[in-house]
Amino acid sequence: MGDHFSISVPSKPEYVNVVRLTASAIACRMGFNIEQIEDIKVAIAEACTNAIKHGIKNREENFKIQFLVDEEKLEIDVEDEGHGFSCNEIEEPDLENPKEGGLGIFIIKSLMDDVQINSNIGKGTSIKMIKYLGDDL
Repeated sequence: MGDHFSISVPSKPEYVNVVRLTASAIACRMGFNIEQIEDIKVAIAEACTNAIKHGIKNREENFKIQFLVDEEKLEIDVEDEGHGFSCNEIEEPDLENPKEGGLGIFIIKSLMDDVQINSNIGKGTSIKMIKYLGDDL
């Protein structure tokens, strides 16, 4: 089944680096290469930034990161209890005419092997990211 653990993080930007370092240490221990570890760090930072920016009703709340580690993959789930949104609202960015913001989900999807987003209005959002060990798929 693998190892499963979670951390609860204050909804403050200064803690994103703590989450990045945690993910990096886990990925390194699993045997991911440097490039894959950097991809994981960027993806988790984007997901955490989204949770802080969009997902928290009040700044005193924490958000949660769950890690599932097994022989073949690292699964990371960033969950908040914020306002939520309709997943249909996520647009593919216009890379010819980029605008400020709005690239987080696109970046996460481009760096991770599998990404699932679940959001419920009034209940929060979960971004589940998976990176498979071994050659990039």
